[in-house]
Amino acid sequence: MPSKRRKFSAFAKILFILTFVCGLFVAGGYYVLTTFEPLDTSEAPEPGCRLDLSGGGYDMDVDQSRSAATVGGVAFSRNLPEEAVTVAFATVWQESRFYNIEYGDRDSVGLFQQRPSQEWGDAEEIMDPVFASRAFYDELTEVNGWQDLPVYEAAQRVQRSADGFAYDQHETLSQQMAEAFSGSTGASVTCWFDEDTVEVLRAGDADTAGAQEELARVFGTDPSRLPLDEDPRTGDLGWAMALWAVVHAEEYGLTSVTYDDLRWQASDGLDGAQAWTELDESTGGRVVLR
Repeated sequence: MPSKRRKFSAFAKILFILTFVCGLFVAGGYYVLTTFEPLDTSEAPEPGCRLDLSGGGYDMDVDQSRSAATVGGVAFSRNLPEEAVTVAFATVWQESRFYNIEYGDRDSVGLFQQRPSQEWGDAEEIMDPVFASRAFYDELTEVNGWQDLPVYEAAQRVQRSADGFAYDQHETLSQQMAEAFSGSTGASVTCWFDEDTVEVLRAGDADTAGAQEELARVFGTDPSRLPLDEDPRTGDLGWAMALWAVVHAEEYGLTSVTYDDLRWQASDGLDGAQAWTELDESTGGRVVLR
């Protein structure tokens, strides 16, 4: 009997110690969970832009978005309908995927892969997206009945490519992008940058004068004239300018773009701050850059 009592007593002590230790672990875990903030293990997305299109969200990198905003913006300077932007976008998708490249087939360069030897301009001029876009639209409007042609055929009449039907594959996406960059769908484009870039933007001085000067060159209208009594045929000029400023924010050191009662702010894309947020007051149809 004494031996059994000693064994039971030892077992009870071990059980008590284990229970006590487990209790300490539980209490410690509860203290940590209720005292300290959880670690943020999420990673900031790669810099880029998101287009909220009628067919769903579509991501582009910042360089591509800059090109798209400029090609679309130049159509305003010609007072062309949105369909012209669709044709231009389908062309650029096929020719360069919206990268302003310095090479191509034979002497082709730029967004539209225009050739100096075919009198599109010299190479330096063609590498300017504004010059190249103007040249494309000027040729497009020379095509008789271009608006009644399929997109790929209108593009081919301008480009005279070896495979003109290739433009057809880009029609749907180009049409949706034209709606966005013409401003017809409002705050449908946003961009974000890496953390270091955001810090530089916030610490520096925005070149708002430079941005406004380029806006006037691209759109053919000085942004100080907004709001206009009547928008051009292309779309909503104010929104198109605001979206152009967003995608060019890094280039001009902009930390925010405000139009009407919505504001975009530069962020790293982690906390959703890259989304347009509603304000209590409206800008009265002006595009405000900071």
